[in-house]
Amino acid sequence: MAIPAAAAAAYRAAAQMATPAASAAAPPANMQGFSDFLSGAIKDSIGTIRQGEQAATQQVQGKANLVDVVQSVNAAELTLDTVVAVRDKVVAAYQSIMNMPI
Repeated sequence: MAIPAAAAAAYRAAAQMATPAASAAAPPANMQGFSDFLSGAIKDSIGTIRQGEQAATQQVQGKANLVDVVQSVNAAELTLDTVVAVRDKVVAAYQSIMNMPI
């Protein structure tokens, strides 16, 4: 899976940014890969949630199988829970950084 590789790339980029030589240079190229990873994950999340909404709408209209609707809605719910958990971790990390003494 690409998640450990992207996390390792982000960690490496953060470590490089912390060194004095890296502050004068341009941003590392692997940060672009991490941002692409996040962008793709967000687009996938939006797509999954939309599929759940469409399946629910089709069920109301009587055009969809109930099992498929339940699977789509469960996938959308799981995706939303994951997005909320990641958001909470990002906010907590930001608050932790902001509370650090200078």
